[in-house]
Amino acid sequence: MSPISSTALSGLNAASLQLQSSAHNIANTQTPGFRRQQVVQSAEPAGGVRAELTQAAAPGEALAEDIVNQMQASTLYRANLQTLRVERDMLGSLLDVQA
Repeated sequence: MSPISSTALSGLNAASLQLQSSAHNIANTQTPGFRRQQVVQSAEPAGGVRAELTQAAAPGEALAEDIVNQMQASTLYRANLQTLRVERDMLGSLLDVQA
């Protein structure tokens, strides 16, 4: 797998985890004592990102933050998907030139 694919796939996974986490938080907003899930991301030395789930220290909701997180994760997901598409197209063009 190329470094571009690896980086884009890690971004897709991180965005997917963020979408799942914020959806979980929104669905459980009214649950008494509910502690929100949070996604912590860190850069990988070889490129890409690592995403991990944590729980908020205290119970409570942050509906506005979760909605913004969903919008942001959706945009990041589409951007990483487009990166994979461009890489695929470039490799296809390169193979056409080589053939």
